[in-house]
Amino acid sequence: MEVILIKDMDNLGYANDIVNVKPGYANNYLIPQGYAKTATAAAKKVLAENLKQRAHKDAKILADAQALAEKIANLPLSLAVKAEEGKLFGTITATDLAEALAAKGVELDRKAIVVEAVKTVGEYEATAKLHREVKATIKFSVVAAE
Repeated sequence: MEVILIKDMDNLGYANDIVNVKPGYANNYLIPQGYAKTATAAAKKVLAENLKQRAHKDAKILADAQALAEKIANLPLSLAVKAEEGKLFGTITATDLAEALAAKGVELDRKAIVVEAVKTVGEYEATAKLHREVKATIKFSVVAAE
């Protein structure tokens, strides 16, 4: 069954993509949750017109995302947390990184940040999904708080 995605879905596609899914998945989950709508001929025409009108706006959004990725890549981040003998009390999460970026003047949603479990002091990297075509690498160091 063909559906038009309304929202970005991991492992399925991005908003305004036309994808083939099983009818049960579409009728029981995607459509009732508001993640997709049925891809009828009329809906495809409306989608094509909307995409044509939105093309120049997307170019600006992409440029802004690339500029933000460049800014994040060159931003030194250091997180001071409680630690004993190099092991942290707790872990560093995407929320911690979002707050550290906000303190540096970069507003980024915590849901856009993917970070592996950080449980020791050291240098690490995380990934930020800024746009469907732009992913930024966040380099940060974890140090023990005094």
